[in-house]
Amino acid sequence: MSARTASPTDRQTTCLDPLAGLRTPQDPPCDVYLTGTVFLDIIFTGLAGAPVRGTESWARGMGSSPGGVANMATALARLGLRTSLAAAFGDDHYGEYCWDALEQGEGIDLTQSRTVPGWHSPVTVSMAYEGERTMVSHGHDAPDPDGAPTPDCPPRSRAAIASLEQGRPQEWIAAAAARGARIFADVGWDDTGRWDLDGLTDLAHCEAFLPNAEEAMRYTRTSCPRAAARALAERVPVAVVTMGTEGAYAVDARTGETADVPAIAVEALDPTGAGDVFVAGFVTGTLAGWPLADRLAFGGLTAALSVQEFGGSLSAPGWAEIAAWWQRVTHCEGQDPAALRRYAFLAGLLPEVTRPWPLRRAVPTIGFRTPQ
Repeated sequence: MSARTASPTDRQTTCLDPLAGLRTPQDPPCDVYLTGTVFLDIIFTGLAGAPVRGTESWARGMGSSPGGVANMATALARLGLRTSLAAAFGDDHYGEYCWDALEQGEGIDLTQSRTVPGWHSPVTVSMAYEGERTMVSHGHDAPDPDGAPTPDCPPRSRAAIASLEQGRPQEWIAAAAARGARIFADVGWDDTGRWDLDGLTDLAHCEAFLPNAEEAMRYTRTSCPRAAARALAERVPVAVVTMGTEGAYAVDARTGETADVPAIAVEALDPTGAGDVFVAGFVTGTLAGWPLADRLAFGGLTAALSVQEFGGSLSAPGWAEIAAWWQRVTHCEGQDPAALRRYAFLAGLLPEVTRPWPLRRAVPTIGFRTPQ
């Protein structure tokens, strides 16, 4: 594959380690472990509106990038967390591209992953318009690996990120929690319509639960996202409800602390993966020991920066992008002083802007031949 990748030296010189002051020789080998399905995402942007039946629509932009669980893994790695991903990869050009982009391009540890002979990569086509997106996906479940799981799966880690499933406990979540990992979880849409909170049995292992507002209200039978967060805090130590353009609200049941942080107003090009980027920002702040409101603000900032690019996983910002944003808003006249104070915690964290924005982004297609 000819997709450009960053060298390990490049990553070391441009990626801040948010846990540098906390690391010890006894630490786990990775900061965050996660598992799931990697898709090849093909994203169309700049559509005038929703595709109309029986017509052909032309998009002004197109990008390809790893998707699915790769969105979260990339967002974590770009924030300097040592990330381990266990996933199946297709035995095709798409799978080869995704593996290369994640391992070589982003520095993600794929020792727990595997390429499945004869299995093709799942694919999602995403169409972004009017600040929303419509997706069409195709794929098949990967065959189970031969033999028993390896003893190091899941590996020991500071944290693990899970997507909870209704009525289907996942053994690896309990195993990771038993090995000391702090579990952060989100949840998908309940196609059964039951929205049974008791059915999310793995919630018992979680330190934080981060659903969106619609999911949170349906699970708690409430009509307000903040009331939903308070109800969820009776089940989990930290409940975070994301509210899109209205920001995010969180409750820490252990301390009684709450935080309500508004969203940063941006023009969204492609919202694909924004929720994953928010979770990655929140996890980073949590592992670094930041106050609850700072964690919410950081998650919202990283998500806001991501939607201004297209490409799912490759839209996630790194520290250089965050530093460039902070430098820009602090030197721009007319900024709201209260809003600047909300993000003042960044001032002592950010590296100097030493390279152009942006990071590697989605490309129109894959497999270009390199000129000789």
